Amino acid sequence: MMNNTSKKPFNFPAGTVIRGKWYKQIYTIVKELGYGANGMVYLVQGASGYLALKMSDSNVSITSEVNVLKSFSKVQGTPLGPKLHQVDDWETRGVIIHFYTMEYIQGMNLLSFVQSKGPSWTGVLIAQLLSDLERIHREGWVFGDLKPENLIVTGPPYRIRCIDVGGTTIQGRAIKEFTEFFDRGYWLGGSRKAEPTYDLFSVGMILINLAYPQRFNKSGTGNMQQLRKAIASKDQLSKFQSTIEKALEGSFRTAGEMRIHLLNGLSHGRSAHSAGQAVKAASSSAAQPASQRSRVQKQQRKKTSHFLETVLVVMIVSLLYVLYIYGELM
Repeated sequence: MMNNTSKKPFNFPAGTVIRGKWYKQIYTIVKELGYGANGMVYLVQGASGYLALKMSDSNVSITSEVNVLKSFSKVQGTPLGPKLHQVDDWETRGVIIHFYTMEYIQGMNLLSFVQSKGPSWTGVLIAQLLSDLERIHREGWVFGDLKPENLIVTGPPYRIRCIDVGGTTIQGRAIKEFTEFFDRGYWLGGSRKAEPTYDLFSVGMILINLAYPQRFNKSGTGNMQQLRKAIASKDQLSKFQSTIEKALEGSFRTAGEMRIHLLNGLSHGRSAHSAGQAVKAASSSAAQPASQRSRVQKQQRKKTSHFLETVLVVMIVSLLYVLYIYGELM
């Protein structure tokens, strides 16, 4: 769920009871969900069911993330991030731990989902992600630490959601959290300024990661040449190649622009596939051996001959019947 560090900030076992200092709500830890530099996340059970609880010894970090979730809740449409539940403190062993509870989003992370359901889902889910990013960017935020581990696919109906907003940053500031493989600074030496193009670079790297589940390290300077080679080496990425490269180069101004380009690429890919199938069928027919075509034509002539014979027999019988009736009348 979060960036792993060498040392966990907390280590509370399952069954630990957390009592909110101000609102007196009680939460029981079920299991650990993840941890990072800014805190720990647990699955807990409270009076309203299962929730995710993020705790930290930094009130600033907790307040920042709470503000992000509150802002996300005001954005129209399905929220990308989890819904905020409650904010409180927990006093244990003379120490104050700050925490908030939020919606527990269940499902598979994006990488596991695509591996399970097949790469055909990639375009649909990335298009959803770009729609959500467009709305978030309009509100003045940049997600920052976008990666498959932070993206959960719920459903059916399948929907992509994010489970960690710790890296979300106000546009114009420096990115707070990042993971090297998805960071443009790591690959291109570009800025880590919080702007829409930073997120779109990460989306391009997510597409690459879906084709390279184990990822790879940069060689030498780790520039676009290495990434282009990686893209070209995977058939799975052929229909996304132009979209990925433009995202990595910073050519898209908005997530909506990238989404349109991605969908157009998929549409043209399907059209080309359909045309290819038609050409293949026509070629297959034309390539039939002469003996096979002759046999088919002979069968068709035989069917026509049988039909004409049947018509002729019906006409003769009808004529005889008419003559018989005429003779009886005479």
